[in-house]
Amino acid sequence: MSKVSAEELAARQVLDLDVKIALSQEAIKRWYEHWNGNVYVAFSGGMDSTALVHLVRSVYPEVPAVCVDGLLYPEIRDHVRRTPNVTVIRPEKSFAQIIEEYGYPVISKRNAQYIKEVKNADGWTATKRLRLTGIKSDGTKTRMGMIPKKWQYLCKAPFPISDRCCFWLKKRPSREASERFGYPFLGVRTEEAQQREQTYYLYGCNAFDLNYPRSWPMAFWLDGDVWTYVRAYDLPYAEIYDMGYRRTGCFACMFGVHLENEPNRFQRMKETHPRLWNYCIDRLGLGRVLEYIGVPFSDPIQPPLVEVAASGKVLY
Repeated sequence: MSKVSAEELAARQVLDLDVKIALSQEAIKRWYEHWNGNVYVAFSGGMDSTALVHLVRSVYPEVPAVCVDGLLYPEIRDHVRRTPNVTVIRPEKSFAQIIEEYGYPVISKRNAQYIKEVKNADGWTATKRLRLTGIKSDGTKTRMGMIPKKWQYLCKAPFPISDRCCFWLKKRPSREASERFGYPFLGVRTEEAQQREQTYYLYGCNAFDLNYPRSWPMAFWLDGDVWTYVRAYDLPYAEIYDMGYRRTGCFACMFGVHLENEPNRFQRMKETHPRLWNYCIDRLGLGRVLEYIGVPFSDPIQPPLVEVAASGKVLY
């Protein structure tokens, strides 16, 4: 375990990109040598992992990449196909099967799990009491184990809710990748989530001691660093980033959509991928779920007249 302080992370985040690249390459070498080259790049086809594949292969050109293709946007899938030495793994279950068997992913992973537990509880169990009141078995109270009151009405939603999509579409196939290819490099950055930041404080870039060891060589990079790197090396990337998308993940995921400004991911999808939008909203039933949680999914109230894509191109 290599602990990092908040001050050290902040200092690394403001370094020049050339220095960040050198530090990342050092982390890559340590990871590669520790595992005797039994490593691979987890490649989502997104911008961060596109930079990561190039960064790792700038040191070790032979390192393979593995992509889990669960719910990729078509432009992401095309980019993955064009990238050399990439193995594609497909999950055992489709998203349609997962929502039918387990439920829809809404709000956040933790809240979806808690809501599922309440909906499935038989009577007033200790777990149900904890999730709805925050009262633990010893009588003390905690907010961490409780569903926020604003979302407790979802416990009576006329559709199932679950956090299991991430297990079937990401975790399980990722473990298969590790069994086949070794120990992964991941394009995870602390800037993206507080939980990732807290994990970085404990382990730094290379977490050798986890049950599922992994390396985050770009953990201290910022958004602008990634784009500067991609431009500096003229790297090919998925065309979806020139359509106004900042993040690409699973196209049917509803986690966090309630926090987005308009146009949100589904409003944008209607404009850029109308057939995919129809599939999500009608065939998969996301429309009724989004309506129930109060998230618009059609035309934005006040669509922007001019917008600049992440790549710098102007979108009208």
